[in-house]
Amino acid sequence: MAAKNKKSIGFRLVVALFTLVSVLIFSAIFVVFNDDEYRGKTLDLLEQNGAPVELEIPEEFISVYKKAADEYGVDWRLLAAHHRVETRFSTMDTLVSPVGAEGHMQFMPCTFIGWSHPSCEGLGEGEIPEEELTDPAAIDHYGGYGIDANDDGVADPYDIEDAVFSAANYLSQNGAAEGDLERAIFLYNRSDQYVEDVLGFYHDYKEKHP
Repeated sequence: MAAKNKKSIGFRLVVALFTLVSVLIFSAIFVVFNDDEYRGKTLDLLEQNGAPVELEIPEEFISVYKKAADEYGVDWRLLAAHHRVETRFSTMDTLVSPVGAEGHMQFMPCTFIGWSHPSCEGLGEGEIPEEELTDPAAIDHYGGYGIDANDDGVADPYDIEDAVFSAANYLSQNGAAEGDLERAIFLYNRSDQYVEDVLGFYHDYKEKHP
């Protein structure tokens, strides 16, 4: 009987210790989530360990999505889903990917300015001076998707309006305006997993924002 009681006490101590450790871990995560400097890193860590983290659409971006959606005939929630997957609503530590995609919506420079640019080949990083990359006339000349949404004379992938309008332009021209979402999403980033991720958030946002 005494041995049984000892086992019972030991079990309760283990449960209490596990509970305490869990509380400390989740408290730390909560603190980090509210620290902008570490937000992106924490989301990366959790997702890499099989714990997907959903982010609600930031209110300040919704009007931009809707304006771009009206202009290009795509669902604004699809734009939100792309923004979520590409840069976690611009909370990533850097807005430049390892392969050279740039800005809030992660455009390869050659896709932004147009693949007929003489330096464009391979993955599309190109050798394009910034003043040329963001020049609406050059983009029109080379057939790119970059858009100067705020009419300041610059089509800037690091400007949220320009980036979202450019993404809407790309998706619209590649099937989204006709309802072929899977094709448009796949052409945006040629990965079946990417398509699945974007569609997952898109359907989730449609439910939350009917």
